[in-house]
Amino acid sequence: MRVKTATDIGLARDENQDSVKYEEFGENVLVVVCDGMGGERAGGEASVMAIDEVFSRFRNGYHDGISDDDIRKLLISSVSAANSVIYTTARLDFKNFGMGTTCVAAFVTPKTAFIANVGDSRAYIITESGLHRVTVDHNVASLLYEQGKITADEMITHPQKNMLVRAVGVDKTVMVDIFILDYENQIKLLLCSDGLSGYNTDSEIYEVVSSSSFDDCADELIKLALKKGGQDNITVALISD
Repeated sequence: MRVKTATDIGLARDENQDSVKYEEFGENVLVVVCDGMGGERAGGEASVMAIDEVFSRFRNGYHDGISDDDIRKLLISSVSAANSVIYTTARLDFKNFGMGTTCVAAFVTPKTAFIANVGDSRAYIITESGLHRVTVDHNVASLLYEQGKITADEMITHPQKNMLVRAVGVDKTVMVDIFILDYENQIKLLLCSDGLSGYNTDSEIYEVVSSSSFDDCADELIKLALKKGGQDNITVALISD
């Protein structure tokens, strides 16, 4: 598996509260992107805490020959463990009130990709026909759209599109979305924070992906977001077999 990551503070923030990390497990790979939130440095701490805990729990539970169902359960329990750590930390110090983070994780094997998601950081599968979103945003605008109260166009510009209804560390327990993608020949995935997806259309992102080499693509996506004003931290991770 090949992985390329990149992260940038953007042009409008004082701190990069995004985090990204990957680790190989034999011929498989685990990749995680987190976008922190909270006052002062709490968001940055939350994203780092989440990534550290997810990798620690996954590493401890992983073993050769692990079944697909156990991988699914391990991803859920790893994100849930991160939720508990952040939730507890936020309640031990008032300065950390409101700390939390999004989390999108992909564990990719030669035949299957397991994707876990909480929040509005996204996972896309990249094919010859375009960019196809796998995850669902857990924000107010998406919820209203699912309820039929606003249209798809209204969802894009809705004033509460950045207000999360689900995040890691905010509540005592967290619901984790899991997606399992089986494939035969090749897979290419993009994970990103909303610093990329929130300011660029899927077609704009795909144009960069399809015209860039794998080694250059992550940096080119950062440049794309910066050209749009770089109003948020920007983080991307590309995975390809």
